[in-house]
Amino acid sequence: MPLFSGTTNHENRIYFRAKIIGKNKRIFMKDEFEKEKKENIQKLGGNDCLTGLSMEWITRVSRYRYSYNFTWLGRPIIQFPQDIIAVQEIVWQVKPDLIIETGIAHGGSLVLYASLLELIGGNGHVLGIDIDIREHNRVAIEQHPMYKRIKMIQGSSVDEEVANKAYDFAKGKRRVMAALDSNHTHEHVFKELELYSPLVTKDSYLIVFDTIIEDMPGDFFPDRPWGKGNNPKTAVKQFLEKNDRFIVDKDIENKLLITVAPSGYLKCIKENR
Repeated sequence: MPLFSGTTNHENRIYFRAKIIGKNKRIFMKDEFEKEKKENIQKLGGNDCLTGLSMEWITRVSRYRYSYNFTWLGRPIIQFPQDIIAVQEIVWQVKPDLIIETGIAHGGSLVLYASLLELIGGNGHVLGIDIDIREHNRVAIEQHPMYKRIKMIQGSSVDEEVANKAYDFAKGKRRVMAALDSNHTHEHVFKELELYSPLVTKDSYLIVFDTIIEDMPGDFFPDRPWGKGNNPKTAVKQFLEKNDRFIVDKDIENKLLITVAPSGYLKCIKENR
């Protein structure tokens, strides 16, 4: 008996064959697209001219505090747009139950993470930690529609009592991601890596921002305690020498070219024993 009224069995077979061929063609096209994309990303990362131009561009625009020009849903985010896109891709891929961020500032990144979790659905939350949450920023964050997914802790991110609160908040969470963006000295970031990396789950990410400091001119941060040889990238290097749970996801920085986190997108490849 024909599946569709008014058609023959032969016509039905032709219909289903065409449907299967169409599906296989779409799969093939998707595979080809992904293959071409991967090849282009590798070529971008291996192009010294482009990477050099990108570094020069970053150096030049940073003198005008370029990252301060952008907001996310009304809150200043102090990030490059390229890194915002990368974070979006990671959050959508991982679909974390918890994102821990050290360094709150104006709260733009907290709102970014929270809005992405809101789109994903579920009960995901963002935990922000900062040694000094300024009152006007706290009020603005608490009044934001995305605050329902945000929790904040005031205190040093390398204070073990503060870290213990983060561990308590992370209990029962199956997928945890972290982003480090507070004090950028080697000592501080390395301590953060030691404290918060155990919370990050397999196939999730630990993002260390502002590793770019190591690649900037030596006199670029005269009024800061960090600089060449003393920054997030040097901390990441030391951390990875003894920690085999994380690898640098080079594809991310290769496709961005313009990023404040070269060697800072760390993918967790092993469960924490």
